[in-house]
Amino acid sequence: MARKETIRFAAYRAGRITGTAMGMTMAEKVLARTSGREAVGVGTYLTCKADLLMTHEAFTLCAMQLSGLGVKEVFDPERVTIVLDHYFPAPTEQMAHGHSLAREFARTFGVRHFLGHAGICHQVLTERGFIRPGDLVFGTDSHSTTYGALGAAGAGIGLTEMTYVLATGELWLQVPPTVRFLLEGEAGPAIMSKDVMIHLAGRFGTEVAQYKAIEYAGPVARRMSVAGRMTMANMGAELGAKFAFFEADEVALAYLARRVDGQIAPFGADADAEYEAVHSVDISELEPQIACPHNPGNVKPVTDIGEVPVQQAFLGSCTNARLEDLAVAAKILSGRKVHEGTRLLVTPASQEVYLEATKAGYTQTLLEAGAAITASGCGACPGGHSGLLAPGEACISTTNRNFRGRMGSPEADVYLASPASVAAAAVAGRITDPREFWSETTLV
Repeated sequence: MARKETIRFAAYRAGRITGTAMGMTMAEKVLARTSGREAVGVGTYLTCKADLLMTHEAFTLCAMQLSGLGVKEVFDPERVTIVLDHYFPAPTEQMAHGHSLAREFARTFGVRHFLGHAGICHQVLTERGFIRPGDLVFGTDSHSTTYGALGAAGAGIGLTEMTYVLATGELWLQVPPTVRFLLEGEAGPAIMSKDVMIHLAGRFGTEVAQYKAIEYAGPVARRMSVAGRMTMANMGAELGAKFAFFEADEVALAYLARRVDGQIAPFGADADAEYEAVHSVDISELEPQIACPHNPGNVKPVTDIGEVPVQQAFLGSCTNARLEDLAVAAKILSGRKVHEGTRLLVTPASQEVYLEATKAGYTQTLLEAGAAITASGCGACPGGHSGLLAPGEACISTTNRNFRGRMGSPEADVYLASPASVAAAAVAGRITDPREFWSETTLV
């Protein structure tokens, strides 16, 4: 069930979108509201009240710390969510015990939104209406920036910080400067939002937004689906961002209309907001992009990759594997077979996505092509228990990170790419240009 607001909480949120005497960025607006100020300046230290907390398996460790401190309840049971996604199904007895403790602690602390194994945390919270424009959301996952797809300020924090916020409902933050990417032009055939995002990492580097906020704007950003926006907000973390926003416009509001109780208002930066930097990026000539080992910023166009056989192709993670991504993969794989030297793993982002993909016939197409479809969750991405790579193997993946040893052996290579490029590579048995298989122009 979606989170329902109390009258008190609705009143608390009411001042969120009012104007101020000086223009503010999206990050400044959120932090001003949650700290009780009219306006804030870059570099200011604030104590901010959280609108929502997201935890996964880490909740067990946080709860143990709370218990050790004698804390018997969380600050607000309505604003805490738990999703078991990183290690599901439990790969070891120890992890199964951790899951059991998470359920027990959820009952002990009165957490109202224990969402179990519904899928990947960021996907589940978004599709179930927990994320709202202008929210301040803390999560025990570095890719909590994903919530910026709907205009929320999502930030990953550590276990000690989360333990503190669970008890108090607040955390200190420094107001970050904001970098704005103006995305312009028209996407060419087989270009997806993942290609745009990888291009930004390659062109501007993985520290361009270190402890800064990002705003994605411009005509390309406005045309993107919520799925595409989630991909780019998610990988804001790979640029170092504290928050990564899209404006909550009519696209976001239409998505939220059937998922959230009550009225939702647009949310964006003021027209006279000040930015540390504004980068204009024309995607009109952009080719499909590949991030090569062992850094998301080590980027080349697919036509410069050369002959790279892949033993594994992975379509999954909080970056991709939404319904739209599975639809693209199904189009490419329809009537074709996965190469005999390659295994294709598909991990739908949530049970809802899995169900909708099944109704649409995508899972049947993928299975007939030779894909292996796994339970919804993080799967091969964190390299914890499934889809591990052997020494000398290469994987093309829709994930967000390709650090050495990330998905298994430190002697394996991981290449980051779009769902279209992953599906094309699965058919060819090597990294190849997805435009050979798919010519549509859509920014999923």
